[in-house]
Amino acid sequence: MTFDDFSELVKANRSCRRFDNNHKLNPSTLKDLVDLARQTPSAANMQPLKYMICTDDVKNEAIFSCLGWAAYLTDWPGPVKEERPTGYIVILGDTRVAKRFWCDHGIAAQTMLLGARTKGLAGCIFGAINMKMLKDVLDIEGHFEIKLVLAVGKPVETARMEEIEPDGDIRYYRDAEEIHHVPKRKLSDIIIRSW
Repeated sequence: MTFDDFSELVKANRSCRRFDNNHKLNPSTLKDLVDLARQTPSAANMQPLKYMICTDDVKNEAIFSCLGWAAYLTDWPGPVKEERPTGYIVILGDTRVAKRFWCDHGIAAQTMLLGARTKGLAGCIFGAINMKMLKDVLDIEGHFEIKLVLAVGKPVETARMEEIEPDGDIRYYRDAEEIHHVPKRKLSDIIIRSW
């Protein structure tokens, strides 16, 4: 893979919030993604992350109800049933292994979503989670700390990156054609010093 190929993969990996609910995922697909995460770097090589995967329709609905879907789209409560993801990966930190998880879960989540894109899938990383509710729904034991939830499925939305306008508004939005626009800062605005 060339740098340009990888760059295109990263650009294609936008947060997806609308999926084809008729495209059912096989648990082995999610296991493949977790296997990618298993091979990523881990602080002090502690490897404290554990995962729950779900492709069950009933359980997926319960997980869906625990997630905050798009803070900037204030008039949108989340995808309708026909556009909900058909898989979830819950990333947990096992406090029996480590007390701090550093950035392990971020590395794992991004790696899994990049892997999903190579399979023609897309996903969204959730940190806006009703933790108590999700612990109850999934019967998560007390020594596990919920770190993130990934929604995964076949995408039905188009997302476009664009440079932030002069007004500096970073909020993503949807236009009349339902295209999801994601403003990004310019490279020259984020490199503050170069030697």
